[in-house]
Amino acid sequence: MSRQNSTKRKRESRDLNISAKSNSEMAILNMAKKKMNEVNVRLQNISSTDRTTNELKNTILDAIAKINEMEKDKRRKETIGVFGKTGEGKSSLLNAVLGLEGLLPSGSLGACTAVITQVEANLEDSEYKAEIELISKEEWEREIASKDERTDTDNERIIAVYGADADKKSLEELKKDAKYAEIDHFLSAGKKIISHTEVFDFLHDVKRNIEQSEYNPGGWYWPLVKSVTIKIPDRQELLEHIVLFDVPGTGDCNKIRNDLWKSKVRECSSVWIVNGINRAISSIEPWSIMEHCMQDLGPGGQCKTINFICTRTDDINIKEYQRSARPSGDQFTSGKNLKTACIHHRNKTAKDSVKNKFETMKSKDFRRFTADVFTVSSKAYFDADLQMDQNETEIPKLQDLLKNTNKSIRRELTRDYVNQAKGVLFFIQSIKLDTNEGMAKLKATVCKDYYESLEKALKELNSQFNSHYKIIEQCFSKGVEKSVEQCVSTTKPVIASVKPSDKTLQALCKNKGYYWPKNKDAPVDLNKCLAKHIYENIDEEFNLIFPVDSKIKTGKSVQEQIDKFSIIQNGTVYAPSSMLYHIQNFMKTEETKVKTFLKSDVVQRKINIYSLIQTTIQDQMTAGYKKAAEKRGLGAMGKRETTIIETIELLKDSMFKDAKIQFLKEFKSVTNYIGKTLKTELSKSVERSFSQSSKASLMDVSTEIETLETLSEHIAEI
Repeated sequence: MSRQNSTKRKRESRDLNISAKSNSEMAILNMAKKKMNEVNVRLQNISSTDRTTNELKNTILDAIAKINEMEKDKRRKETIGVFGKTGEGKSSLLNAVLGLEGLLPSGSLGACTAVITQVEANLEDSEYKAEIELISKEEWEREIASKDERTDTDNERIIAVYGADADKKSLEELKKDAKYAEIDHFLSAGKKIISHTEVFDFLHDVKRNIEQSEYNPGGWYWPLVKSVTIKIPDRQELLEHIVLFDVPGTGDCNKIRNDLWKSKVRECSSVWIVNGINRAISSIEPWSIMEHCMQDLGPGGQCKTINFICTRTDDINIKEYQRSARPSGDQFTSGKNLKTACIHHRNKTAKDSVKNKFETMKSKDFRRFTADVFTVSSKAYFDADLQMDQNETEIPKLQDLLKNTNKSIRRELTRDYVNQAKGVLFFIQSIKLDTNEGMAKLKATVCKDYYESLEKALKELNSQFNSHYKIIEQCFSKGVEKSVEQCVSTTKPVIASVKPSDKTLQALCKNKGYYWPKNKDAPVDLNKCLAKHIYENIDEEFNLIFPVDSKIKTGKSVQEQIDKFSIIQNGTVYAPSSMLYHIQNFMKTEETKVKTFLKSDVVQRKINIYSLIQTTIQDQMTAGYKKAAEKRGLGAMGKRETTIIETIELLKDSMFKDAKIQFLKEFKSVTNYIGKTLKTELSKSVERSFSQSSKASLMDVSTEIETLETLSEHIAEI
């Protein structure tokens, strides 16, 4: 390389570094990409007749292409679940947070909460889009098949689609309705896409598909919709890596949507509990739903934080509030700021009350989460006439939560890209001519050391995992023993809670042990009830082994064991210019890459492990549920209860043991998978490092390495 070119490249590197210091993680990512693109061009310009050199060149070009594809294809998302009863202002809250008044009309996330709705960014173009997934014709007909067996929820759906008094008709009579052919055609599509550049046009088309009107029944399609994904343009800063998921409220999920509902709840990394400030503590429903979802959010999910959001803080009767506040000795100064003073006082009181309730919750599950309380006014955020500063509405605080989450994810993605890019550069720099026989022998010795170190590290890792297995097996065995003893007595009160309504008990049986009655604050779940004693005995250890947040050090977590794993021997130092120095750095980046992947993958796999408990129980109970649902005539309700209890008695000695077998089998499968992945990927990396030999150095990328090392430092500083 000429002195002039060397000076130019050093100056460019220095300029990039200065720029990176003053810019975001996106700027750092773009700089890293630019450097790798330059390397890519230089590689392509290499012309050689040597087969080995060309093979190495193509291997490196493929590696660079894979890094770029990884950045494009693996766009990481985090889901925020929004819990709240219809009418508590969820849609208004989300409109304010997104800064788009009226985007989600009243009802899109409220009256029609049977429609599982999620909101995310449209990163492709400037269109407002709705992807509407429909249920099948067969699913719809099964829902409304028997007039005598329909629940209130079924009748509500039929009236919404066919109109008033349609609930009194049989399926055959409904098929004769003029709307039947229209509905049949609508469902045949499977999915419907709505796209507009203007918000007003978009809302007009979306409303008929996801809203309902009690005053104008008939012709509404929301009962036919399984889920809706709304994609919003120009909200990259808020939603680039975030999905806002509306968690349906009381009685809003049926058998068709239940699996989807549960899977989405398990995806939530954060939860917002939305409630009107006047009922922040007194309203039972949000807390009941949270209690019910604890397993799916915690050990069976990936939730880290719970935020309580008290809405409508601007809605206050000053005189009434002054009267109610005075007994505590609080006084308010009269004047134009009186309303503001009352609002501030009530906000503080609400925050203190909610925090206190959270801290005194009996459930240990609640205490695992980080919690905060927000008091917001969506109306005042848009309406300046209410004379509330935007910061006082606390909407900006929620926006900051989204922005910070996005920033954190972008930082992680940038770090991963830079790390893998450095790995490619270290590999290129390690390709040098073996100048003497001594170097060749040294390489062979070091290569052998790496393989031996890999086997030793895998043995230690396997020992740790075996210890985890024994602990969780002992806990599960205690849970099985207690379940066999108490499953019937535990289940009877749950069945009794739905007995006043024969249709509810029948629906519970038809839905394989799960049903959410309209008059209940949370679903009735017999399978979860049957798994209760198992959960009580395994949850503590399971959470230590598989914490949701890998940053939490429990001393036992799988993520910690992966972090500790290394085949790089401590104290091994090579000269910075040597081949072995660059090989060692390449191996470090390869280790980091596979460990980062596994730590993320483990969270998803542990969800599958945990879900096997209820899945196995439900599968075993299904025949009994079906038999109970088929009971008819006089005394059918009592017969159904008897059938369920008899099924539990019959299966209890095998059902819980089978759940244990399936759970431990999957647990072992995951730990084996971790060890196998580490061995396979790192063995490939060692082989790639030491088997390569070229008749000459491929090219010098020392300046590019220096640049990316500096960018890595900047990432840590952001």
